Amino acid sequence: MTQLTLEIPESALAALHQAPKEFAQEMRVAAAVKWYELGRFSQGRAAEIAGLSRSGFIDALSRYKVSPFQFTAEELAEELRNAD
Repeated sequence: MTQLTLEIPESALAALHQAPKEFAQEMRVAAAVKWYELGRFSQGRAAEIAGLSRSGFIDALSRYKVSPFQFTAEELAEELRNAD
């Protein structure tokens, strides 16, 4: 696994009331959720990036108010029409 080092102002950690490890984990989850939302990663890959199980990642999607489905309503309707 690749390790990255980021410089984060102490004030950011203090404002969020998080220890550095908690902040780092939340950043991983937030990044994975956003990349999933943008369609750059599957649920499984995003869960891996977030350091969560797939079900844990789906829970994170809910916390961030991101749909677990990567289909738009129009795409889903098209899929259903073509299913016959």
